[in-house]
Amino acid sequence: QVQLVESGGGLVQAGGSLRLSCAASGRTFSIYAMGWFRQAPGKEREFVSASSRSGGSTQYADSVKGRFTISRDNAKNTVYLQMNSLKPEDTAVYYCGLATRYRSSYSIMDYWGKGTLVTVSS
Repeated sequence: QVQLVESGGGLVQAGGSLRLSCAASGRTFSIYAMGWFRQAPGKEREFVSASSRSGGSTQYADSVKGRFTISRDNAKNTVYLQMNSLKPEDTAVYYCGLATRYRSSYSIMDYWGKGTLVTVSS
């Protein structure tokens, strides 16, 4: 019912920046919130950031506060993740997630993209 496509991943040196995009299609009227997660090799998927479509609220993991910024363009059903001051430990596959209704936590999503790889070299 909803499809998500991430883009913007790639290889960047430590201290550099990347901007990820996630475009939603399908039953986009059902979007309540969208966010970003990441999974590094050998680790579990972790929450990065999320934003409520209507309320304008945002949330960030402690590990990225002050470095990453989530933004959105509701008219385009797209969310972005501006990543600055990247570190090698930020290397991971970054996944876009979408929630169709209110949840008790930003970490709960109903749909997922297939991911985009971000590699930060030292």
